[in-house]
Amino acid sequence: MINRKSTLLILLAISLGTVVCSIDAQDAKPPVLDAEARLKFYEQHQQMQQQPLLTKKWRHIGPEIMSGRITDIAVPHDRPFTFYVATASGGVWKTENEGTVWTPIFDDAPSHSVGAIAVDQNDTNVLWVGLGESNIFRSSMAGTGVYKSKDRGETWEHMGLAETQHIGRIIIHPENPNVVWVAACGREWTDNQERGVYKTTNGGITWEKVLYVNQRVGAVDLVINPSDPDILLASMWNRVRLKWSDPLPGPSDGIYKTTDGGDNWNQVTEGLPAIEKTGRIGLAVSASRPNVVYALIDNHESGRDAREGERDSYGRLRGTVIKGAEVYRSDDHGDTWSKVSESSRLMEGLYSTYGWVFGQIRVDPNDENTVFIMGVPLLKSTDGGRKFESLRYRGLHGDHHAMWINPENSNHIINGNDGGVNLSYDGGASWKNLQNLPVVQFYNIELDDAEPFNVYGSIQDNGSYMGPSNYQPGRSAFHDWKSIPGGEASIIAVDPNDQNTMYSESFYGSIMRTAMDTRTTDRIAPQAAEGEPRLRGQWLAPFILSPHNSQVVYHGMNKLFRSMNRGNDWDEISPDLTYNNPDEQGNIPYATITSISESPFKFGLLYVGTDDGKVQMTDNSGRSWTEIMDGIPQQKWVSRIVASKFKESTVYLAQNGKRDNDFQVYVYKSDDYGKTWQDISKGIPGGPVNVVTEDPHHAGVLYVGTDLGVYVSTDDGENWKVLGGDLPNAFVHDLKIHERDEVAVIGTHGRGVFKIDLKEFYKSLKDK
Repeated sequence: MINRKSTLLILLAISLGTVVCSIDAQDAKPPVLDAEARLKFYEQHQQMQQQPLLTKKWRHIGPEIMSGRITDIAVPHDRPFTFYVATASGGVWKTENEGTVWTPIFDDAPSHSVGAIAVDQNDTNVLWVGLGESNIFRSSMAGTGVYKSKDRGETWEHMGLAETQHIGRIIIHPENPNVVWVAACGREWTDNQERGVYKTTNGGITWEKVLYVNQRVGAVDLVINPSDPDILLASMWNRVRLKWSDPLPGPSDGIYKTTDGGDNWNQVTEGLPAIEKTGRIGLAVSASRPNVVYALIDNHESGRDAREGERDSYGRLRGTVIKGAEVYRSDDHGDTWSKVSESSRLMEGLYSTYGWVFGQIRVDPNDENTVFIMGVPLLKSTDGGRKFESLRYRGLHGDHHAMWINPENSNHIINGNDGGVNLSYDGGASWKNLQNLPVVQFYNIELDDAEPFNVYGSIQDNGSYMGPSNYQPGRSAFHDWKSIPGGEASIIAVDPNDQNTMYSESFYGSIMRTAMDTRTTDRIAPQAAEGEPRLRGQWLAPFILSPHNSQVVYHGMNKLFRSMNRGNDWDEISPDLTYNNPDEQGNIPYATITSISESPFKFGLLYVGTDDGKVQMTDNSGRSWTEIMDGIPQQKWVSRIVASKFKESTVYLAQNGKRDNDFQVYVYKSDDYGKTWQDISKGIPGGPVNVVTEDPHHAGVLYVGTDLGVYVSTDDGENWKVLGGDLPNAFVHDLKIHERDEVAVIGTHGRGVFKIDLKEFYKSLKDK
């Protein structure tokens, strides 16, 4: 079991060999693909947390002006002011006073990505949680199976299914709590057989896979008939994406039905779209009339031709426009279906081309004709799904993923979205916004030299923000954190010689420069030369200001660009630096630059890494480039490359294997400009690795951020320890050291921003 107040380990009785081995830098480092190894990593991390390098604790510094993505909501019937929320990457939280105060109840979980939560209404002390969100986002994280608590979340027991990685729904039998069904999505990036619907009849001691289609088709939703619990409907979906393509429909998508509790299943198709065009499907059963079932389908059949010049939500020219979100209704327990929703621009735009991140539908438990569907925005129908109206209200976020409707009072609704939790007491006409749930999803951070210094960062589906480093949650004003120019996918840089000048961007490399005093913004993105293909930029396309001259900007697309005048003009200083495999080009940019670093010793000594795993350097400002790949894994996403501040020939490299379902630790050092690499990851429990950086004051002091936490080495990677205490097992996406104030700051994807004072640490280094 895990207790959230003391460190206990979640680990099955696993007999493993060596998970992370010491290898020669020239040998291929073995990937880590299985859940047992990940659980072992977690155990090692928990042990290291008992002896951190610093006794000082990490301190959360916000923001509180927003929250983050909610994936599921569960409410005990006998405690009307209590509810639990599952978050995409911030763990599980509980409130006993309708959101006035929140308590994290699963901080010691091996993963803070949560897909589903359920309360046993026969015994509301019992909770079930499935780790790994079912939505497919660029920042979705894998889970480690199903967990159970018998004491309202005080302690937890791992109930298996670790290889499923992502859980879409947990259904508890309304009369027999030992019977539980789980909709298992499976891996996001690669095939696996641990997908489908699982059932236990002994409270989770053993599981049987009762519905399986193939190694690509997972169960993303599951509903039960409350009047006849032997009848269940499952939504099956080709839930595998590629690095260069968002998910597309495939064979065997669709709805499956059982009438014997899961022993036998039949695919139901009558009245539904063609199977090969069916994307993600959400399901809902009417509690008041259980024969009525609704399906929200992401229909990829052709809807219309795009208008001339029409672009999608990401600025890409559109061709054929798919039908998108459609609502189907069955009045015979799911045997036959008919489309009930209108074909309209409102429905077509509900998913904004990315239906794989939505797919949630709910029916009023007291009225089978009142239906809510979730996308962008939230829609409500009172005529059985025929016509929908948009529910918009101040403070109600646009992207919706979860909902609970009170069976005793249909006007009481809890909604979960990318901005957190909202409450309604009038059926959705008005909403209360709960901004105090600290599960904000940062992609990266930047620091300036103000006093106190400010922290900048881009946040999943909430744009870019800045806030003071002395912010105190619960005491400081919410609006001390302020919105700034820049999108949710933005690197941010502040000119160290002109604090009024900030650079940011939107997705796929659309860089901009802002004068902060007037908020005047100039869009300065480089363009492809006439006759050349359109540039490819990653979701977060990297750019840096030169350490030699802050007016020099480097910007990475598939080629590297340099501006000598703050982005007013650009020079192309490289060829395509990626592999640019034509077989790896799809509907999203790929084969792009992901990290750039310039040596502070020499202008034009540059290192570049890409998403398809190519690493190159130039020592002459791009006139020639050299591939530096000897001794590191091939075709592995480069998450960070860092030229040393202390020695010209030294460079550090981190790679991230998430998109290969690889949780190995990839951190390397080179002392010869990348000609040869040395593995320096030994002692870090597990990956993926998101960031590596040097200490600005002390040579050989390195910091690494992973999906478990923050590690520090004082001997150039020979040994590693956890840095600081009381940091939840967070997804650490970025880490910066404020040189003047001697403070480390991390941006986590799911728990906001934390800082820790390094003065005690620095003193210990001097004392040695």
